[in-house]
Amino acid sequence: VQLQASGGGSVQAGGSLRVSCELSDNRNKYAMGLFRQVPGKEREFVAGISRGGGSAYTADSVRGRFTISRDGAGNTVTLQMNNLKPEDTAVYYCAADPNYYGNDWQDYDYKGKGTQVTVSS
Repeated sequence: VQLQASGGGSVQAGGSLRVSCELSDNRNKYAMGLFRQVPGKEREFVAGISRGGGSAYTADSVRGRFTISRDGAGNTVTLQMNNLKPEDTAVYYCAADPNYYGNDWQDYDYKGKGTQVTVSS
């Protein structure tokens, strides 16, 4: 099973970007989480969504600006990021698990490589 993050990029403060996560296994549904990390700091939870998409939540630091959603059929999850701030600059990572979508990176079964998001002031 492979997990691929895509999207991200560079934008000025106040702009929008999108990060998508796609899991290679489309036969089974997975819960997913998104995290971010700045060099020299711990990885930070951003958002999580349940296997069916009926339950989702975001970290306090991004609530009201970021939205996580998933497609109905497969294992593609999208993080829509609006009103971006320079402090949102980080490498964003995806994680997947049969059931877990909480804030502990270590509890996910599958972890993908990240994609860079840069917000300039």
